[in-house]
Amino acid sequence: MAKINLIQKANKKQIGEHYENIACQYLLKQGLILLAHNSQFRFGELDLIMLDNKCLVFIEVRYRKNANFGDAEMTVTLNKQNKIRQAAQQWMIAQNLNIEDTEFRFDVFAITGNSQKWIINAF
Repeated sequence: MAKINLIQKANKKQIGEHYENIACQYLLKQGLILLAHNSQFRFGELDLIMLDNKCLVFIEVRYRKNANFGDAEMTVTLNKQNKIRQAAQQWMIAQNLNIEDTEFRFDVFAITGNSQKWIINAF
């Protein structure tokens, strides 16, 4: 039973990485610059950290196979948003950035089935 859980976890991680790569490639084509990806912190993980002109962008990538239970962006709950905010704050501190002097935003890149949506300033 434990072996199946490890396989499922590995597959879920690979799927996540695949869709993060799709999002990253799309955003690079839009002119954003990749600074970091999959940055781990006590509060959670930051999928993509990019620069849009002078604005630091923390991007949460979400994927759903279909919309039977809603679109992918609906899975970014208030609790998840708070974890992302806390992780972003930790990342900025680690980079010696003054949070009050740094322009930043939180985007969501949602993939539902074959459609994708870049939500700028999502929360």
